[in-house]
Amino acid sequence: MSYLGEEIGKLGFGLMRLPHIDEKTIDIEQTKLMVDEFLAAGFTYFDTAWAYPGSEEAIKKALVERYPREKFQLATKNAAWINCKTKEDALEQYRTSLRQSGAGYFDFYLLHNLGDGRTKVFEEFDLWNYFSGEKEKGNIKHLGFSFHSTPEQLEEILTKHPEAEFVQLQINYGDWENPAIQSRACYEVARKHNKPVIIMEPVKGGNLATPPDSVAKILKDADPNVSCASWAIRFAADLEGVITVLSGMSNIEQMRDNLSFMKGFKHLTPEQKKVIEAARIELSKIPVIPCTTCNYCAKVCPMDIGISGSFTSMNMYTLYKNYDSAKHQLNWNVVGQGHKKAEECIKCGACEAACPQHIKIRDELVRVAETFKD
Repeated sequence: MSYLGEEIGKLGFGLMRLPHIDEKTIDIEQTKLMVDEFLAAGFTYFDTAWAYPGSEEAIKKALVERYPREKFQLATKNAAWINCKTKEDALEQYRTSLRQSGAGYFDFYLLHNLGDGRTKVFEEFDLWNYFSGEKEKGNIKHLGFSFHSTPEQLEEILTKHPEAEFVQLQINYGDWENPAIQSRACYEVARKHNKPVIIMEPVKGGNLATPPDSVAKILKDADPNVSCASWAIRFAADLEGVITVLSGMSNIEQMRDNLSFMKGFKHLTPEQKKVIEAARIELSKIPVIPCTTCNYCAKVCPMDIGISGSFTSMNMYTLYKNYDSAKHQLNWNVVGQGHKKAEECIKCGACEAACPQHIKIRDELVRVAETFKD
């Protein structure tokens, strides 16, 4: 399918979770096999980032050095908010990506994870103008950004930067109506601005590949011959205006499963849409902390506890029972954003007085601290 003048299949190869030989060593030979099968199936879009350790170097060996440059699209990202004190620091990320990938140019270049305090870094360093200049030189073919925040912030960015050609959003059926993620609302903002969408996290970091038993039963009863992950990816691919759906495949088996239902992708039938909606509703019935991430609590917390981030991670663990994934999200949502952990709460109660949802925040923070204490 053609988007932005590119012929791109509905499945994109996300390179954040490549197979590993050990904790620090990417399995290049298995990655080569995955690249080969992906391209042979007619898909061409590869997504990496400066911030994914070893990913750009791995795709240089597995893809760039083995195939003609015009046979694939390569996307990478600039995370200027990570340890960049000057514009030059941010530009060095870009130059490093060019060196590490050996790509010569990037088909899609993204300002990485805009939203909250991260957005202003790209403004202060004038990176929109710089990378627009790189596009004019031919070093970048398409310029856009990835985003993990509120629809209100997305509206502000797209209004201010009409030069953004596309936006990459976290969209999956589990988060479609989730007040902490607001997938549907963000998607609708992007479409209102006529921006095509690249979808990330369609399987929610693998969690929708093994959803709660009651959810899995709905999907398996509907079609016992396909994986739960296939329902999640097809939900995302079925949306209007989608360039491609990124799947962070970690082994050749996952690759083959994805190819089995995405090659020759057909839109969902009305009956299939009803199945996914039933699964979403069943997932929403599981009791979680009713936090809407309004962050009124954060405005009054004297300790700057990462309250909403803590609750998002706790809810992930409650729903999917994936401790490592939930702990990773906790580190990202709390420590990674400069907030203090739940165990540092002094129980003053100011947060509870400000909470529109009347959550017993102090009790829930104790539960978070106990759950993630190791």
